[in-house]
Amino acid sequence: MIRPDSASATERRTGTSGEVLLAFLRLGLTSFGGPVAHLGYFHAEFVTRRQWISERSYAELVGLCQFLPGPASSQVGFALGLMRAGPLGALAAWAGFTLPSALLLVIFAVWAGHLTATVPGTGMLHGLKLVAVAIVAQAVWGMARSLCPDRERAGIALAALAAVTLLPVSFGQIGAILLGAGAGLWLCRGAPGASHADELHISVPRRVGLLCLVLFTALLLLPPFLASHSHAVTVFDAFYRAGALVFGGGHVVLPLLREGVVTPGWVSDDVFLAGYGAAQAVPGPLFTFAAYLGAVLRPGPGGLAGAVMPLLAVFLPGLLLLVGALPFWATLRTRPAAQAAIRGVNAAVVGLLGAALYSPVWTSAVLTPLDFLLVLSGFLLLVVWRAAPLLVVGLGAAAGVLLALMG
Repeated sequence: MIRPDSASATERRTGTSGEVLLAFLRLGLTSFGGPVAHLGYFHAEFVTRRQWISERSYAELVGLCQFLPGPASSQVGFALGLMRAGPLGALAAWAGFTLPSALLLVIFAVWAGHLTATVPGTGMLHGLKLVAVAIVAQAVWGMARSLCPDRERAGIALAALAAVTLLPVSFGQIGAILLGAGAGLWLCRGAPGASHADELHISVPRRVGLLCLVLFTALLLLPPFLASHSHAVTVFDAFYRAGALVFGGGHVVLPLLREGVVTPGWVSDDVFLAGYGAAQAVPGPLFTFAAYLGAVLRPGPGGLAGAVMPLLAVFLPGLLLLVGALPFWATLRTRPAAQAAIRGVNAAVVGLLGAALYSPVWTSAVLTPLDFLLVLSGFLLLVVWRAAPLLVVGLGAAAGVLLALMG
């Protein structure tokens, strides 16, 4: 056990939920750039400036949240709030970081319905769909480079892509994740497990952790049996299941949410992809895309009332797993089998996202050679020139309007 240093002493200080809310609200209004950028903002704010957590413990917290399914940046924020001000602090951190982007996307959802009645509006929505293609292509490129660095993991990604492409979608997605875990246990045991050098201390009783794990499992298994009795339960299950199966980054939620809301006919592909493009232009976590989908869901109440339950459902499984894992992380982190399985799962989600890049993202958005040119331009801006996603979204929307007016 490491002796507490000055930073560790800082970690044990108590704060207030109001303090946590204000700190995360500022980040929720300004944190553009996706989960990797969010973790950088958190480091600057809570490790360097406020010193709520030590460098060592922050690195391990990030490692835990990347190990678990769910939105990593939101899980890190939730844990920081929990550490600083207890359960109310955790909720304050989640609300401050999440609600600004969720409200912006609900406003866009309400506004987007009126846009389709105008030529410029239709063009703008098509431009946002093309931006979504470029951004998903960037995510596949970046994840493949970092998560599939060798032949074994590249092979796992290809097998997962084949499973998702050739099998019925729901079976393919779950099968790809299971395939990745099994193949990882077999092929990815080369890297050493984590050491005891850096230890994370967030006090969660084991009985609370076990309760969260039981609740996570119950909410994953029971709703499908009750779905025929309630449309609300069916909607909850679609968003909860998507949040429960997302490994490897927020973009992986795209195919899972599409299967949940487009396949049953609740949202059209056009509306789905336009919202996904708009989600790149707002700060905060990408999972708030669920609020947009809830606002446009048919049948449903629509607007803000329709957004609340999908937003809560998509975040809930990742947060339950985080709290459930915290009491047991010190043991789990050192086991090579767990490390190998998660490496295989991460490789599999690259294949899953690659399949989504083709269908529905590419097939429903890229219709002409000029569309292809705009997608390639956006991809190069993101990957080569490292332009901000917000800039690419603005340029894509403007290009869509211009093309519509010219046509």
